[in-house]
Amino acid sequence: MSGPAVSVAELEAQEARLVLSHFSYADAWTLGGLLVELARERQAPVAIDIRRGAQQLFHCALPGSSADNDAWIDRKRRVVERYGESSFLVGSRFRAKGTTFEDSSRLDPDVYAAHGGSFPIAVEGAGVIGTVTVSGLPQAEDHAMVVEALERLRG
Repeated sequence: MSGPAVSVAELEAQEARLVLSHFSYADAWTLGGLLVELARERQAPVAIDIRRGAQQLFHCALPGSSADNDAWIDRKRRVVERYGESSFLVGSRFRAKGTTFEDSSRLDPDVYAAHGGSFPIAVEGAGVIGTVTVSGLPQAEDHAMVVEALERLRG
């Protein structure tokens, strides 16, 4: 993992803070645009994916990304769908216990990846209704980019 260490408590606080009052198709487009803007500013070679349930609402692959990033998106997204928490938080909880997701979750690592970059889209009164995922940077940076975009979306 690169970048500054983020504690489990900090990751939990992010998720509590980033619950949205609503999330529409237009919001998905706005959030995707914010992520593309952040990625272009940083010349980040990422792929971006936003889903509501099983429906993909936004996808963009920027220069330098590859089909491998799409595979990582799928694996990280499945962790959020299963646990209802960010892929980075899930992986961090295992690391805080002195183990790894791969060693202790009993889930197929070809299907699930508890690496930073996928975040639950949670709506007040509805719970987790979707996911937003970035892949292409070190996991802490993928996660931080999603958090920054969600913070901007919230205003």
